[in-house]
Amino acid sequence: MVQGTASHVGKSVLVSALCRIFRQDGFRVAPFKAQNMSNNSYVTRDGGEIGRAQAVQAEAAGVEARVEMNPVLLKPEADHIAQVVRMGRPMVSARVKDYFGLKAQLWESVSSSLDTLRSEYDIVIIEGAGSPAEINLKATEIVNMRVALHASAPVLLCGDIDRGGVFAALVGTLELLEPREREAIKGFIINKFRGDASLLTDGLTMLEDRTGIPVAGVVHHYREIHIPEEDSVALDIPMRSGDSGQGATLDIAVIQLPHISNFDDFDPLAREPGVNLRYVSNAGELGDPDLVILPGSKTTIPDLAWMNSQGLGRAVQDLHNRGAAIVGICGGYQMLGHRLYDPDGIESPIPEMDGLGILPLSTVFAGTKETHRIRGEVVEATGLLKSAGGASLTGYEIHMGRTTGEGVALPFLIHDRTDVAVTPETAFDGAMDESGSVLGTYIHGLFHNVQLRRAILEELAGRNGRALPGVAELEAMDTEFDKLADWVRGSLDMDLIYDITGLDRNFDRIGLP
Repeated sequence: MVQGTASHVGKSVLVSALCRIFRQDGFRVAPFKAQNMSNNSYVTRDGGEIGRAQAVQAEAAGVEARVEMNPVLLKPEADHIAQVVRMGRPMVSARVKDYFGLKAQLWESVSSSLDTLRSEYDIVIIEGAGSPAEINLKATEIVNMRVALHASAPVLLCGDIDRGGVFAALVGTLELLEPREREAIKGFIINKFRGDASLLTDGLTMLEDRTGIPVAGVVHHYREIHIPEEDSVALDIPMRSGDSGQGATLDIAVIQLPHISNFDDFDPLAREPGVNLRYVSNAGELGDPDLVILPGSKTTIPDLAWMNSQGLGRAVQDLHNRGAAIVGICGGYQMLGHRLYDPDGIESPIPEMDGLGILPLSTVFAGTKETHRIRGEVVEATGLLKSAGGASLTGYEIHMGRTTGEGVALPFLIHDRTDVAVTPETAFDGAMDESGSVLGTYIHGLFHNVQLRRAILEELAGRNGRALPGVAELEAMDTEFDKLADWVRGSLDMDLIYDITGLDRNFDRIGLP
């Protein structure tokens, strides 16, 4: 199990690395996180919803993502309120004080899911959440030490040296644990180090002498490995693209909504040479980009109200009136319409609100959440999609709204939804305006489709007489996982890791299923 001294110290990426390392070494491996709090989610083959991080980790492990890998997902809807997703399905929207009453029921799902995975795989790499030393939460937690002790899992405790105070964080965490919890910790990992590792020697020696626990490794900060981030904390990083704003061919602005969801939709854009991708939270930051993206949101109407309060609603409308290109995904697609209705308070207590009025659509929120993986193609080869006609398309849907309207082009034909039949009423997705410069869709993962993404970017560049840099195709995620595994393997004492797992790294698996 990988635990951390705080959130965003690198637990998720380390679990991805270990999943790929053990897979490379011939073991059947699966990831697990008991409880995830994130609006960045993913749809499994059977239509269940889990944290996006566990789907990434499953991909690193070379296995199909499934709900047992993240049995409890909390999706924040407002301050102190979150939707509780249990075993892939919405259970209830609960306030914090009410959520504690669900812990016994949720623990049943956590423990049974972990036991199932342990029975099917050689090794399960477990990710903790936040810190195991949150003393106000320890009595009822179901994600850190309770999980480690249930599974008798050796724990690697990770600290982020880039934040400063890593030695105090590691030692302080130990001091706040119970004796049997401290005994579960078998190694320290210092993450995100920059510089000469020899400068750490005295500190590492003192850490080991004081605690009696070995340092399993120092992992250096990396730049050229692209693994999706788990949390929106990552959006606090000022620049997420490979190109700075100066000299970039295209400038793309994503509205950073308070309850932004599935922001990894835009990671492929951040990796494109010649593209400056930035996140904006007020009208003054928006400027005059080549493309504005309205992302997904867990609470669409409140986030639209926030946009209006920040002057962003009017700014986006003004850009549209000047012919700017706009893409709305999921909640952002809903915002592009004329009116949004939530009469039953599905997402918020606000019963209805005017949309941005850019597309002639209306959305009504319903109690049933649509969660599907999809396969389809581009059938409207105009505007932003002019050179994408016939391009294949994969992605997934996660939404509770139903959007309807007339007088728009329908850009995407859905051939397959993995868990439900496609009907004539559900065969098409999305909407485009007459100019082809405004595109809305419920499909997450849109820009992960290479041909479609490049077609949109090249169309945007061509409109301004520019050309994107001629580059070879971006490396596939499988290659990125291998690069990550090599990086982390070279930083960790793998003999120690194998020793604490009890696995035989030389075990011959040839011929085994």
